[in-house]
Amino acid sequence: MKNILFTLLIIVSFTSCKNDSKTEVNLDDNRAKSYDANDGYITVRGEFVYYADAAVLQTSNEIYGVVIDDNMHLLDNEVQPYKKDPTDMVPVTVRVKKFAKPEGEEGWEYRVKIKEILKVEKPNPNKEDVIKLSN
Repeated sequence: MKNILFTLLIIVSFTSCKNDSKTEVNLDDNRAKSYDANDGYITVRGEFVYYADAAVLQTSNEIYGVVIDDNMHLLDNEVQPYKKDPTDMVPVTVRVKKFAKPEGEEGWEYRVKIKEILKVEKPNPNKEDVIKLSN
């Protein structure tokens, strides 16, 4: 009798654990699809700024010119609440298509076209890598 009760207890505990893990996977299902999709787009995390008709995405390794289109303007609208100055850069995570700039044009070596905005974060107020000039 004890063995049957013990076996039933083990089966119930394993079954309940299995259901919990499925719930966790479903919570981030859309985000996982964005990161894992094999459609030619890459996920990039960096700092974004749009100022004076120029949009830039700076990662830890490279700087990209951003194609100015509807998705870029959507991203600019989402970062506006986090900016104190028009030239402030805001951390973002986006899915982009990376391509070389056209021959003979000025600018960074690569450009990116934004497909999807995954995350916009509040800038770190303690970051001290910006030099501001004043009179």
